[in-house]
Amino acid sequence: MTQYLHSMNVMNYKNLIFGLFLVGALRCQGQSFIKANDPHIRYEGRIARTDSTAELSWPATSVTINFSGTRISAILKDERSDNNYNVIIDGKVFNILHPDIFKKTYRLAYNLKPGKHTLELFKRTEWAMGKTWLYGFELYGENKVLPLSPPKKHKLEFYGNSITCGYADEDSTGMDRGTSPYENGYMSYAAITARHFDAELYSISKSGIGVTVSWFPLIMQEMYDRLDATDPYSKWNFSKYTPDVVVINLFQNDAWISKLPDNDQFKARFGKTAPTEEFIVNAYSKLVKSIRAKYPEAKIVCILGSMDATEAGSPWPGYIEKAVSDLKDPKVYEHIIPYKNTKGHPSIREQQAMADDLIRFIHSRIGW
Repeated sequence: MTQYLHSMNVMNYKNLIFGLFLVGALRCQGQSFIKANDPHIRYEGRIARTDSTAELSWPATSVTINFSGTRISAILKDERSDNNYNVIIDGKVFNILHPDIFKKTYRLAYNLKPGKHTLELFKRTEWAMGKTWLYGFELYGENKVLPLSPPKKHKLEFYGNSITCGYADEDSTGMDRGTSPYENGYMSYAAITARHFDAELYSISKSGIGVTVSWFPLIMQEMYDRLDATDPYSKWNFSKYTPDVVVINLFQNDAWISKLPDNDQFKARFGKTAPTEEFIVNAYSKLVKSIRAKYPEAKIVCILGSMDATEAGSPWPGYIEKAVSDLKDPKVYEHIIPYKNTKGHPSIREQQAMADDLIRFIHSRIGW
């Protein structure tokens, strides 16, 4: 009896091993893993990459892959589970992904028709919401990773504040909430403009930031050249991306804080005396010169809008006009987007209006 049981256990063990081998073989036939450093993946934005991960933090960063297969998943981990991503399949927003703080596999799309598909993950939220780590993609069915699409027609780079981030653009309550659920950088004027021109998009933006002062201890001159915005020693290699056109949309926060002598950041930057026009103009000129030094041939469009820094009687459009005039650089332009004349940050409708205005300007002055 004991010998019979031993024979049965051996047989069951062999059957188990064969079964696991068969399942593994079927899995290999129906599933493939594409690592984050695979050359078939296209990244847009300042993204730190290692052999095993891609680190997404800046707003409007995106990841794109072409594939054939019936479904696709991604392996991700988020720093605080405070980021959101548009899942875009074949050019259409398919879903919104909210990654967890634990490394997980997320099913992004399924039951797809056979044939070629394009997946894009687009970061809706800004770097204040933390980082996300992408480890790679999993394909299923009759799957195959496909070559990259041809390069986009143009290259754009934006330096901006909450308006460029899409802060509160999906808050329809009037409460102007800039928390993660209400921020959609995909519908910011910057992203809309980039899609219109079939342009790559790099957005060096942060809610609350200014040129001379911000709502926190960091101004654009101290952030503009970083790879990791939270690390002053993490420097971006500007040779990796050369935009055709740079758009700067700043001064909205300077316009507010420069009138608040009791504000901690006012005191830290200005002491007890509000900045003079000369100081403001020189600070803006210095920022433009710094960007020009990185991109000698780029067109630079200095805009302002569409919040109350552009309302009637505001001196801030004049500061930009003076700075641009003083620079005497034929490839630097000044353009003011009209005041939207509503409370809070631009809604999606108002972001679209800003994009329409900027698109017209680029068409007429840049010639795209």
